Amino acid sequence: MSTQQEQWADPTSATEALREALTAAGIVLPSLATDDASPNLHLVNLGRVRANVALRLAEAIRRGCR
Repeated sequence: MSTQQEQWADPTSATEALREALTAAGIVLPSLATDDASPNLHLVNLGRVRANVALRLAEAIRRGCR
C-alpha cells in the first residue's frame, strides 16, 4: 500500500527521476513526460515504445527485483 507522500509525489520530479534511472539502464522512453491534462491526478505519461524497448525495460525491472 502506498503512503500519502508516494500517492501525491510531484510528477515533474518523478518524471526526471525515472528518466535518470532509465538512462542509467540504457533505456529511452521518447514520450516520457508529465501529464499536464490532469494536474490534480499527478500523472506521469510513459508514452508508447517499440517492442524491443519494452523488452529491455522488462529485463531492467527483473534485474532490479533480484
